[in-house]
Amino acid sequence: MAPRPPALPDPDPGPEPPKRRFRTVVTVLWAAAALALTVSLFGGRGESPDAAGPPHAPPAVAATSAVPDTPTSATPHRPAASGPHLPRSRPVRLLIPKISVDAPFTDLAIGRSGQLEPPPPDDTNLVGWYAKGHTPGEAGTAIIAGHVDTTTSPAVFAGLSELKKGDRFQVARADGSKATFVVDATESYDKDAFPSDRVYGDTPDAQVRLITCAGSYDRQARDYTENLVVFAHLV
Repeated sequence: MAPRPPALPDPDPGPEPPKRRFRTVVTVLWAAAALALTVSLFGGRGESPDAAGPPHAPPAVAATSAVPDTPTSATPHRPAASGPHLPRSRPVRLLIPKISVDAPFTDLAIGRSGQLEPPPPDDTNLVGWYAKGHTPGEAGTAIIAGHVDTTTSPAVFAGLSELKKGDRFQVARADGSKATFVVDATESYDKDAFPSDRVYGDTPDAQVRLITCAGSYDRQARDYTENLVVFAHLV
């Protein structure tokens, strides 16, 4: 399942300059990720020639563990922080009781193609976060993405469409804290009209976007027709 909004301005931006490792690069990378994420997310069916069947129905998933560490720092020229927010700390587990999600995180980065790489397609209980962006709970917009299914079974975000305004979920963080978020809206967008600014735009308060594929499965394109986005803020 692979989001496809506007093309990246430079489909092969080349290697990153060596000194731009921290969030001095996030403004540029964030713009790239905002567009690229919608190109590469997140239905494992697009990865295999066997992906010719209809999309899996959405049951939920169980738990395992482990996540790598990825530090970065603050984006320049961002709005002044407002509302509840936490210090920067990498996410460890995503906990969404309503849809039985208890999943570890993996880092997502922009690959050589200029696209944000999706989580591994063969792990049905794994979510990814854009590791050079904001951490969940930190002031700003954090991006969390996961597959809706694989070629063989439903995946971690199979039940994401069940979330409604007012539902709560948590992100367990490496510093031992848990960031609690409340859902503001759940919206689906055609991949050819994905609103990158609305979904990825930076915010002065701590917000999260949960993203997966949705809509019908196009057998010819081996892709879903829509993206599902859950908008939430820290409480």
